[in-house]
Amino acid sequence: MITRRSVLGGALAAAGLPLLAPGAARAAGRTVPPAFSVAMPVPPVLRPASCADGVDFYEVSIRKATAEILPGTATDVLTYDGHFPGPVIHARSGRQVAVRQHNDIDMPVAVHLHGASVPPESDGGPMAVFTPGTSRTYTYANRQPHASLWFHDHAHHMESEHVYRGLSGTYLLTDAVERSLPLPKGRYDVPVTIRDARFDGNGQLAYTMGDRNRTTVLANGRVTPYFEVAARKYRFRLLNGSNLRIFSLSLSDGTPLTQIASDGGLLERPVAVPVLTLSPGERADVVIDFSPYPVGTRLVLKNTGTSLPEQLGQVLRFDVTHTANDSSRVPDVLRTLPAAADLPAAVVTRDLVLSMDEDGRPDPRGFINGRMYDPERVDTTVAFGTSEIWNVSNANTRAAHNFHLHLVQFRVLERGGRPVHPTEAGLKDTVRVAAGETVRLHVTFDSYRGDYVYHCHMLDHSAMGMMANFRVR
Repeated sequence: MITRRSVLGGALAAAGLPLLAPGAARAAGRTVPPAFSVAMPVPPVLRPASCADGVDFYEVSIRKATAEILPGTATDVLTYDGHFPGPVIHARSGRQVAVRQHNDIDMPVAVHLHGASVPPESDGGPMAVFTPGTSRTYTYANRQPHASLWFHDHAHHMESEHVYRGLSGTYLLTDAVERSLPLPKGRYDVPVTIRDARFDGNGQLAYTMGDRNRTTVLANGRVTPYFEVAARKYRFRLLNGSNLRIFSLSLSDGTPLTQIASDGGLLERPVAVPVLTLSPGERADVVIDFSPYPVGTRLVLKNTGTSLPEQLGQVLRFDVTHTANDSSRVPDVLRTLPAAADLPAAVVTRDLVLSMDEDGRPDPRGFINGRMYDPERVDTTVAFGTSEIWNVSNANTRAAHNFHLHLVQFRVLERGGRPVHPTEAGLKDTVRVAAGETVRLHVTFDSYRGDYVYHCHMLDHSAMGMMANFRVR
């Protein structure tokens, strides 16, 4: 019988990327550089190979490369077009994008555009892999409103390690509503992927399933870097690209972050957030105004929490190095969304329970409603054009989970029986679920028919089986 360990181990051995045994995973790692000793890069923007007939067409190579994550060390990574982290694709609502992905590594892959409404053949689901030496074209109609999306590998049993080793990138979808606002733009609109990692003694990324010792923080692929800013407003598009770690972000001087967007685009109104919490796969756009700070100020984006090792407590430092004119502003109203009471009436209420083994076994399993993922089983069938209520619960007593639903953006109605904070009141596709907690979601299935998945987006957990199929018909 093919098991998760045999599939993952075999594939990684074929690629020359061994699955580390637990003993090897605990080996002493390479010393990481002092915090704020390197500059944070901005991911490059891909240019279309052609823009004919109303379609922006891209050619992308999935390939091995090396990256200088630790100064002076070449670390083996998996990449889109050689970039770690991956590049940025800019898209517009109503204009089609097609991406031909070439698989130039030694393992099967699938590319999922996370948060996108796409037909099944372009969703990049866990079993829709394409093999080494082949290519697949994904077509994105971009019929949804603006959103800060991202793309990543989703090949089942391998998605966890592939994303950890670098297979993720940014997809920024805009529309007339967003473009009409006087928000920071151009060089002052900066994607930032935050994640954790662990390195072995040779400076290579060390991977083992469920590893809680990934205590080196990366921002755009560099260890706790600095980023030079002007004394003006910036928009930062934050993505938690970790496999397991939840970040709680705040500024070192106590000034609240101004959150303007979540997974599915702009909130209705900006929200002052003293601490911004992001679980893996979640996004938040924030505006930071550096104009009150004199040139020479150094302001740290911190990861707060109890009993955190020192290296996990600092994410990124902003260095105010010069002044600049600034005509941008954050409007009091960003967009209009239906109130919860005005959402379409739900025809079905479903209860989904996330759980995993917590007894210390070496090969833990993940479950939804007591069942591990079976690619041949359809767990949920929904009627096209209808709305439903999904109550998603975490049955574990210690482990946190989160929940990601392909195809749709949803509204979070309640957390623990109470109305959600304004930061979660917009459109979402990923939501955290603490141990013992239940979140209540309103979901409308009115875009495409076909088979998709929902799963914990702590990717180690989905690779353990915490995933299920649903069918829209």
